[in-house]
Amino acid sequence: MAAAPKRPFRWHIVVFLAPAVLVYTAIMILPLAGTLQLALFRNINQSQVFVGLDNFRTLFGDPNWSGGFWNALRNNVWFFIIHMVVQNPIGVLLAALLSSPRLRFSAFYRTAIFVPTILSFVIVGFAWKLILSPLWGVAPNLMDLVGLKSLFTPWLGKEQYALTTLSLISVWQFVGIPMMLICAALLSIPEEVIEAAECDGISGMSQFWKIKLPLILPSIGIISILTFVGNFNAFDLIYTAQGALAGPNYSTDILGTFLYRAFFGFQLQIGDPNMGAAIATMMFLIILGGVCVYLFLVQTRLRRYQF
Repeated sequence: MAAAPKRPFRWHIVVFLAPAVLVYTAIMILPLAGTLQLALFRNINQSQVFVGLDNFRTLFGDPNWSGGFWNALRNNVWFFIIHMVVQNPIGVLLAALLSSPRLRFSAFYRTAIFVPTILSFVIVGFAWKLILSPLWGVAPNLMDLVGLKSLFTPWLGKEQYALTTLSLISVWQFVGIPMMLICAALLSIPEEVIEAAECDGISGMSQFWKIKLPLILPSIGIISILTFVGNFNAFDLIYTAQGALAGPNYSTDILGTFLYRAFFGFQLQIGDPNMGAAIATMMFLIILGGVCVYLFLVQTRLRRYQF
């Protein structure tokens, strides 16, 4: 019996993938490996000495570090919860409304809602600081027009409101992303499914809840994990609006700003690259853990809804 001919190696695949792999390795893999390595060393007598997990023990046990770390982690969790509870449901609702073929100018509405996502964090942070300023902002006057001026308060200047306010500003900026992704998922549902539902008398919002929503659950899962990764990597808006100290009194401090002060130093705080690398490693492990939970627990259950 003649042996089966050996399949030739597809060199063209390697040729096309090599540039992307090299670029990704240079700007992602190598810096990540360097950060993980730096977290295991400490600068002693002007030289890097291997200390194992001592930097992490300092981060969790030293009062000078642990208080700031746990405060930043709590704030980051709240920042993420606001996006999950407010941003993603609003994105799904907007997508359901704007994907209706009966709605006129839907393309204009989608574009208008998506525009803030392409704006710079510097512009967004500075603009909202001006809007919400109690001295020269327009928010007090706008609230006065509808008889709600008594509810106005300097939200960015009070510890109990600052983080929630910045979270809602971030929701305003990025709600267009889940809206567009859900719109794409809704438009990809086969027409045969919609026609069959209409033949059974299911239409309107009932059709969305009973037919469309189960079919787009995998897309909602993807949006949720992207929200998780993006929020635990957040830095720009907090830094732009509240500065590196994440005021008032560190009430808006998240892991990104805490990492910035630890690594580079700020004002009277001296930068410590090794402790900064330890914080960055913890951020990486938190994000990796969340992604693994999604892939192995959530995504496997959502596959049943795919068509």
